[in-house]
Amino acid sequence: MSNDPLLWYLNRSTGLVLLVALTASTALGVLALGGRSGGGLPRFVTQSLHRNLALVSVTLLAAHVVSAVADSFVDIRWWQAVVPFGATYRPLWLGLGALSLDLVAVVVVTSLLRARMGHRAWHGIHLAAWACWVLAVGHGLGIGTDLGLTPADLFAVEHRWATLPTAVCVGVMLGVTVVRLWRGLWPGTDPEGAR
Repeated sequence: MSNDPLLWYLNRSTGLVLLVALTASTALGVLALGGRSGGGLPRFVTQSLHRNLALVSVTLLAAHVVSAVADSFVDIRWWQAVVPFGATYRPLWLGLGALSLDLVAVVVVTSLLRARMGHRAWHGIHLAAWACWVLAVGHGLGIGTDLGLTPADLFAVEHRWATLPTAVCVGVMLGVTVVRLWRGLWPGTDPEGAR
């Protein structure tokens, strides 16, 4: 355990870059639902990119958790990273992060076992990635040591380094969700062609 400022910066930066990678991976997964890759790219390209971004996300998640536990500025135990709502420090927000981590673990394990599972079961479990992403956004906004959830806090100039990338990630996910819903309601059409 250490109270090195480097650990604080490592924790914050891995968390933010993790959100960007998780957003990109989840967005590609959403766009690929129903057998379409989106963007005119071959499906194998989007699947490989989705898988590689997911691996980057898992690596960043490990670094994020290790740096949070190693930093003694806030007392976070290793088990509090995986057991939701057991922490004494900001239990709700840390709990959201723990739930997100648990869902990532379930998605990763079932993806590794995909060949042994039925597609329907794997797909149903894999949809937990959406919830994982939402929980991660809530965790990041709520537990950030320099962020608050009031509009004045979220839009303060000194917080924009964290809130702007988070807002972009939310915008991306809203956009791909609209595209996905559009495709589900009107198969064979795309929002761009509906003008």
